[in-house]
Amino acid sequence: RDDAAVVARLRAGPLAAQFRRTFGEAIFDRPDAAMRGVLMALEVFQQSPADFYPYTSKYDAYLRKQAVLTPQEARGLALFNDEHKGNCASCHISKIGQGGAFPQFTDYGLINLGVPRNGKLAVNADPAYFDLGLCGPDRADLREHREYCGRFRTPSLRNVALRQVYFHNGGFNDLAQVVRFYAQRDTAPQKWYPRSADGGVHKFDDQPAGLEANVNMEAPFGGRPGGQPALSEREIADVVAFLRTLTDGYGGVKSDIRTRTRP
Repeated sequence: RDDAAVVARLRAGPLAAQFRRTFGEAIFDRPDAAMRGVLMALEVFQQSPADFYPYTSKYDAYLRKQAVLTPQEARGLALFNDEHKGNCASCHISKIGQGGAFPQFTDYGLINLGVPRNGKLAVNADPAYFDLGLCGPDRADLREHREYCGRFRTPSLRNVALRQVYFHNGGFNDLAQVVRFYAQRDTAPQKWYPRSADGGVHKFDDQPAGLEANVNMEAPFGGRPGGQPALSEREIADVVAFLRTLTDGYGGVKSDIRTRTRP
C-alpha cells in the first residue's frame, strides 16, 4: 500500500477529526506531512507500556510497588546490578526506561562469551566447523570482519527460568550452571573446557584460535585460574532466585497491565 492510499484511507476514516485536531485542520492538504504524522503517531503508540509491555512477573509487580522481594531475591537483584559482581544489568537492562517502559532485560547488543562447545550437536562432529555468529557460516556479509566473530545477540532474560536450554548452542540446561559459568569461566576453566593434547585447558574451544581477543572479559568474567570468582556459591543462588522473579504469571494471575497501577 502506497503513502497516498494510507493518507486517503485515514482522511475518510473515523479518526480523521482527531488527526486534524492533533496536526492541524489543513493537514490532509499536505499528503507528505500527513504521512509523517501517521508515522509519528505509530511511533508514539508503539512506545506505550500498556499496549506493548504487558509483563506480569513478580519483578514487574515489585516495580509497580505491588510486591516485595524476599531477602534472597533482593540480594540477587543487587548482585545483578552491581558492576563489580554479577554486572548482568550492563547487557540485561533491569530498570524502567523513558516513558515508563518496563525493562526488557536486553540491550539487543552482540557479545562473545566464549561459551564451551556443545558436543551433542551433530554439526560439531566436524572439528573444523565453528558457529561464529555474526561472521558465519550461516551469514556471509560480515565474514571478513574478524572482530565480530563469535558474537551473538544478547537475549532477554524474561521467563529465563522456564527455558530448557541456554546460550546460542544450547550447551547448558541448568540456570544455576549458567550463572556459575559466568562467575567461574576464567577462575576455574577446567570445569567448562576440555584438555588439550599437552594437558592444558583448551579455553574457548568453540571458536578457532586467534579470536581470543573477541571474548568478553568484563565482570563477572576475568581473574586467574585458581583465583576468587566474582560470585560465591551463595551469591550464585541469590542471582538465580532473582532471575526466577522474571517469570510471567506471578500469583497465577495474567491480568492486563492496563488494569494495574502504572509506575
